[in-house]
Amino acid sequence: MKIMNRTLAIDCQGKIGQIVKLQGWVNSRRDHGGLIFIDLRDRSGIIQAVCGKEAKELRPEFVVEIEGEVKKRSPGLINPKIETGTIEVKAQKIKVLNQAQTLPFPIDTDGHEIEEELRLKYRYLDLRRPRLQKIIRLRSDLVQHARDYLFKNDFVEIETPLLTKSTPEGSRDFIVPSRLQPGKFYALPQSPQQYKQLLMVAGFERYFQIARCLRDEDLRADRAFEHTQIDLEMSFVQREDVMAQVEGLAIYVFEKLGAKIKQKPFPVFTYEEAIKKFGSDKFDLRSDKEKKESVLAFAWVIDFPFFEKTPEGKWTYTHNPFSNPIPDHNQAFLKGKVEGILTTQYDLVCNGVEAAGGSIRSNDPKVLTKVFEVLGHSKADIEKKFGHMLEAFRLGAPPHGGIACGIDRWVMILTKEKDLREVVAFPMTSSGRTAVMDAPAEVDRQLLKELKIKTLPAGRQEV
Repeated sequence: MKIMNRTLAIDCQGKIGQIVKLQGWVNSRRDHGGLIFIDLRDRSGIIQAVCGKEAKELRPEFVVEIEGEVKKRSPGLINPKIETGTIEVKAQKIKVLNQAQTLPFPIDTDGHEIEEELRLKYRYLDLRRPRLQKIIRLRSDLVQHARDYLFKNDFVEIETPLLTKSTPEGSRDFIVPSRLQPGKFYALPQSPQQYKQLLMVAGFERYFQIARCLRDEDLRADRAFEHTQIDLEMSFVQREDVMAQVEGLAIYVFEKLGAKIKQKPFPVFTYEEAIKKFGSDKFDLRSDKEKKESVLAFAWVIDFPFFEKTPEGKWTYTHNPFSNPIPDHNQAFLKGKVEGILTTQYDLVCNGVEAAGGSIRSNDPKVLTKVFEVLGHSKADIEKKFGHMLEAFRLGAPPHGGIACGIDRWVMILTKEKDLREVVAFPMTSSGRTAVMDAPAEVDRQLLKELKIKTLPAGRQEV
């Protein structure tokens, strides 16, 4: 028995006069009496199938298989709105692979008019709409181009753990209870910060990964509990070396995806210059005309203050506690100066959005210890929480630095979407509930018992 292979809609263009087998969804159905026209949709696009009465029961979003002959459309019936508009398939056999009930909302609009909770409850349907199909595929292409560039530049892709230790890195940790060690917890990584520095100590010199990061922080349009970043680290480098490498990465990726960049090389502003000139360190260098033309205006911001005062009058860091002061400020910092110390942090901004951020790291245990002392930690607390890093730095840590490039934000820049939920396959709602799965949710009491965890009724506090 000869089995006919499936043909995608787009590939039918080179098969006029041939019999093909199409499989996909009924995008639309038009009944013209004796003839029924089905627009069939698959991952490659849409093609029209001309059917008889056997298609009378078909409805939008039915999953079907159609076998038939590819024919040219007559000149007056060409459809310029679809890539296969010059051809059609005259159906000979139709098979329903799965029926579909009436959808809870239309998927032939951009979806913005639909209430968020409903869209995310049925996100798998929402993702069928052409706008989101295009965005998610563009996101995949972006990651592929980033990998291509980094591999060409001698980077090694290395995965780091998702179960790690809770340390004070800025945001609140998501914690995971340990069954084997009751009363103790793992933390999900806010970033691979410490592991990627340890990989530099290990001698890999050029690391990257497409990293998942989790932070229990307040949600907003461009911030979620989970995000994905192009995370990289380099040894034996200074600030300008990392900036040059990342600039090359951004140019390569964005131009591969068809973007027009305003200025190369990217202009560089100090933090002080940016605040004086633009009133912000996240500024937009485009003219009104360039905004209409979707031009991308990248720029670097450097020489940030290392520390700033909290409302309570204590010191906190502005970006990353693992950063180094700029070389001219290193000795003054070690001698006790805090105010006015600048860090080696560098941020990449684009069209008013922070697109990436990184720094040259401290590889001197005295510097890292001093940073955490400034933040109010005791020596015993520093040793308990960061002793593994201090020990690694004492065992031959090279000078190193790196950066994290936000994939979600890069896709938002390319698509001009204003909400991160539009560029992620299964985002959370603005109230922190997962799409489709309806989490967080209660878990089986037996599992809590195995974990030695007891929950308190809402509103009650343990004394």
